[in-house]
Amino acid sequence: MSHIDLESDLLNFLISQGYSSGDRLPTISELQHRDHLGLSASKIREQLEVARTLGMVEVRSKTGMRMKDYSFAPAVRLSLFFALANDLHNFELFSELRTHIELAFWHEACALLTPDDIAIMRQCIEEARQKLKDKWIRIPNQEHRVFHMTIFKRLHNPFVLGLLEAYWDAYDAVEPNRYADYEYHQKVWDYHERILNEICAHDFDAAQKAFEEHTQLLRYEPNLNDVEQP
Repeated sequence: MSHIDLESDLLNFLISQGYSSGDRLPTISELQHRDHLGLSASKIREQLEVARTLGMVEVRSKTGMRMKDYSFAPAVRLSLFFALANDLHNFELFSELRTHIELAFWHEACALLTPDDIAIMRQCIEEARQKLKDKWIRIPNQEHRVFHMTIFKRLHNPFVLGLLEAYWDAYDAVEPNRYADYEYHQKVWDYHERILNEICAHDFDAAQKAFEEHTQLLRYEPNLNDVEQP
C-alpha cells in the first residue's frame, strides 16, 4: 500500500488495512480501540463525515459502514458547487474544461461503444424529440445528460468520468436559471442525431466535429447575478 499521508487518521487506517469496495468497516467504538485508531469518538465522527462527503464510505443504520467504489465526482462536485455559489459564471469556465476533456477523449470513447450504448443514445433522441413536440413542452435535460455520459461511460478513467459527472450535476443546478428558445433546443437534438449517425458510420472525426459545433450554439440567459444561486 502507498505511504502517502492523507492527513486523516481514519483514511490512512483504511488504506493501511487494505479495505476495498464493499468491505464492512469497524464500528466507531471499535475504531476507538488502540489496536485501530485510538481516537475519541468525536474525532472519528468528524473524519468519517469527511470520508462520507467525499464518497469514500457509506454509513447506513442497519448495515453499518462500508467502503464504496472510488469516484472522483464527489470531491469535484463539492468544490464546483462552492464556486457556483460564489459566482454562477464559473459554470461557463467549467463548461470549457468539460468540452476540452470530451474532445481529447472522443475517439477513444467512441471506439468502446457497444450496440446497447447506441440504442440508449437513440432512445434519448427519440424521447427528447417527443418532449419537445408535446402540447406542454418539456426540456429534455435528463436525456441530454444520458446521451453524453453514455459516450464516455466505458472509459477506464475515474477522473475523466468524475469531472463529467460533476459537470452534469452542475448543469442540472444551473440550467433552470438559463433561457433558450425552442429553436435552440431543436438544434441541439439535431446535432445529437448527427453525432450519433456519424458514430454509427464509424466516422469519429465527423462526429467530433458535430459535437464541437454543438457546444458553440448560441443561447440566451438572464443576468446570472440576479437569479437564485444553486
